[in-house]
Amino acid sequence: MDMNPSRRRSSLSRSIDKHPEEQIGVQEKRCRFLGTMRISEIFAFFMVIIPVLLVTIAITRYDQGNQGNGFVMASRIIQIKPEPNVTSSDDSSTLQKDRKQKDSVDLSLLGGLLVSGFKKDSCLSRYQSYLYRKASPHKPSLHLLSKLRAYEELHKRCGPGTRPYINAETLLKPKQTGGLESEGCKYVVWMEFSGLGNRIISIASAFLYAMLTDRVLLVEGGEQFADLFCEPFLDTTWLLPKDFTLSNQFSGFGQNSAHCHGDMLKKKLINGASVSSLSHLYLHLAHDYNDYDKMFFCAEDQNLLKNVPWLIMRTNNFFAPSLFLIPSFEEELGMMFPEKGTVFHHLGRYLFHPSNQVWGLITRYYRAYLAKADERIGLQIRVFDEKSGVSPQVTKQIISCVQNENLLPKLSKGEEQHKQPSDEEDLKLKAVLVTSLTTGYFEILKSMYWENPTVTRDVIGIHQPSHEGHQQTEKLMHNRKAWAEMYLLSLTDKLVISAWSTFGYVAQGLGGLRAWILYKQENQTNINPPCGRAMSSDPCFHAPPYYDCKAKRGTDTGNVVPHVRHCEDISWGLKLVDNS
Repeated sequence: MDMNPSRRRSSLSRSIDKHPEEQIGVQEKRCRFLGTMRISEIFAFFMVIIPVLLVTIAITRYDQGNQGNGFVMASRIIQIKPEPNVTSSDDSSTLQKDRKQKDSVDLSLLGGLLVSGFKKDSCLSRYQSYLYRKASPHKPSLHLLSKLRAYEELHKRCGPGTRPYINAETLLKPKQTGGLESEGCKYVVWMEFSGLGNRIISIASAFLYAMLTDRVLLVEGGEQFADLFCEPFLDTTWLLPKDFTLSNQFSGFGQNSAHCHGDMLKKKLINGASVSSLSHLYLHLAHDYNDYDKMFFCAEDQNLLKNVPWLIMRTNNFFAPSLFLIPSFEEELGMMFPEKGTVFHHLGRYLFHPSNQVWGLITRYYRAYLAKADERIGLQIRVFDEKSGVSPQVTKQIISCVQNENLLPKLSKGEEQHKQPSDEEDLKLKAVLVTSLTTGYFEILKSMYWENPTVTRDVIGIHQPSHEGHQQTEKLMHNRKAWAEMYLLSLTDKLVISAWSTFGYVAQGLGGLRAWILYKQENQTNINPPCGRAMSSDPCFHAPPYYDCKAKRGTDTGNVVPHVRHCEDISWGLKLVDNS
């Protein structure tokens, strides 16, 4: 081969000159072939790039519509799935977008439990809560949904500020009469009482009673209540007005009050004739009520109460189980709740939506400490003897429960302790959310799982949002944190709660979880087993009546119907469970 470049160029030139026609023909063929290639390539290029541009524009517009809500935006974009029978990119994008919007609406309304129409900015949790928890396996019945829609209309017609409300309130004033009967509006007023957990479960019970008796529920609580919860009913309020006629008398209401239902029964001052002249009655349904107060749960007394326009109720109990034992309510309740152990699960999710302030506490903590975990474990620790400090027996009980029930792994020992996990091992991150008034138990668990590897090689993170020291019911920030922590516990996959604690009951019920209950210790003795599984997610009624209204004698009300049983943590309490 000639390596001289000048000779090579000269040889190539002579070759071209020697066969000019052949060279021109080859060049023309090359031009035609290249031209064809360019057209095909350009067509293919546009076939690829146009769908990509359309999808990009759609996502960009979606992003602009959801600024300021990154969690919602990311979650919903991820949910877009390809339609198997659609080939056109722009058609597929449109169908996916429509499907995504439909699914989003269905999920946020919790299967029809909630209604649309609220301003989203006024209550973010109402529309975002479904993004933070698994869909409930318990579907509300059609009859319950129908009852809720009917109640909403009643509340809108008879709520504060309406003409029927104003007329009904005039009946409470001395020597006044009004046209309440023609308006058809009656009320049950829930009086503010006890700690936040008790308030939540007792309001749910009062609301159930209001639905059963066609009354409007109004709750006392003022600004602090509004700071914790969103309004549950559209275009109206459930808050009792500050200027309510009887508000200044609430502090004097008690078991010996002139209008106390139980005391009037005791003195034989109430009957079918006398009750028609009463504008209101006080119902004492708190934990310390007497046998006459408990007559509220008899059908005969319910027949009397239905004619009283205003019922003022003080309670700190979840008294729904005893409503299921009243014959006049039995059929209606059976249609509303085919799954008997889901009463609070449905009513709690319907009524109690964290305010924007509390929702911020919830979402910020969830994203920071819980969102990335493969599994979330809730651990609610309530020791009622606040002065006892960290109890070795309680510590042992907690550890035994979570490890024996395989909620958390045991610790490695011996040589296994120093074995490092291989890169191929599928390690899990488990986040444990601890709620307690003190930090002692949190510190013990955190040190255990930081200083020692686990037998499963799973990584365990222990987190505690607050430690208030003791219950401070009247402080707003304390209640905000308490409500946020109840809700955070309800978002976990598995839950351990303390016996007797309404704080844990609320978390369990909202999440629809069958928690493991840490049995209450007596005299600081070891308990075996340390915990047991709840029969249902409903709270326990701590102070039920033990009375057979027909036979007019004492009876075991936990052994009357199969769906009302004694509680796991309080032997004399009553609890709603599924028939199965």
